[in-house]
Amino acid sequence: MASETIITEPHLKDAVRAIFAAAGSNARECELAAAHLVEANMRGHDSHGVGMIPAYISNFNAGELVLNQTPEVVLDSGAMIVCDGRLGLGQAIAHDAVALAVERARETGSCILALRNAHHIGRIGHWSEQCAAAGLVSVHMVNVVSEPVVAPYGGRAARLVTNPFSAGIPRRDAPPVIVDFATSKLAMGKVRVAYNKGVPVPPETLLDHEGEPTTNPAHMFEEPLGAILPFGGHKGWALGLACELIAGALTGGGTMNSRRKRPAIINNMVSMVISPEAMGTSERFNAEMEAFIAWAKSPPPGREPTVQIAGEPELATRAQRFAHGIPVDPTTWEQILAAGEAVGLDRRRLSTIAGLS
Repeated sequence: MASETIITEPHLKDAVRAIFAAAGSNARECELAAAHLVEANMRGHDSHGVGMIPAYISNFNAGELVLNQTPEVVLDSGAMIVCDGRLGLGQAIAHDAVALAVERARETGSCILALRNAHHIGRIGHWSEQCAAAGLVSVHMVNVVSEPVVAPYGGRAARLVTNPFSAGIPRRDAPPVIVDFATSKLAMGKVRVAYNKGVPVPPETLLDHEGEPTTNPAHMFEEPLGAILPFGGHKGWALGLACELIAGALTGGGTMNSRRKRPAIINNMVSMVISPEAMGTSERFNAEMEAFIAWAKSPPPGREPTVQIAGEPELATRAQRFAHGIPVDPTTWEQILAAGEAVGLDRRRLSTIAGLS
């Protein structure tokens, strides 16, 4: 495999801004896209980082992604806000919708947000972080309407997508607890990263088109297509099912009920945002949380501490990539250059913006 390209965080953000500006995004949308996508790379989630740009630009050129949209509030009952994303760029649409929920939860103590019909909203942990930064607890359930890629537990064919779940819990004197995972054994983007790098995925992760186990990620990108297994067997399938029904059906955004009919990657999300202060348990909440975390991380006598809290591995990766740059594999970088060309941005110019020439 050819060596990876190393790009610094500021240069990679500049490159993302340049691509979306060339496509027609306004300055604010360019900034939100760059901040979200590059932060996903910084935290080690390359699956949801700049490698998504080729799909976004392809959908934009197909009329399946609309730039410079804002979420349309279709219902506001005080405790509940329902927004329609109008196929807008998910990194901007979800940011603005979650900001509405944060403001409402600060005012009234809690808010249920339903966001539907947004184009791919990226790394869901980003929205948990947005709420945690405001001192709020949040839970997010998401479904995806796209090409089915995940098999139900006990099944052998793809019937749903990776349907992520996230929760964020702020801490007073430490980074927040950020739970964020796909309900499949691997996010589809992580399979794409393995495919682009030409490396296998872990065993017992994928099925080929005949429903047999495989470690070859090509089965998810080359016909006939296979499927990803749910994590944790029936438990991952059950949580993915809950995300499908709550985020997809309850919001009115739609569920996976057939093969892909259009190239868009549609996300629907239900978020619950809660103020510990408004609940009246803020002091005990913080004390009990820190007591439990200290207890959970404490090793048996004579052992070194090994337990990490959700969110800590990402922060370690962020520190490493801040110091040494973000690796982008050759296939992904070539796809990004081609995406830039598709919106009129010369690849040599894009390489220069990325600090590579």
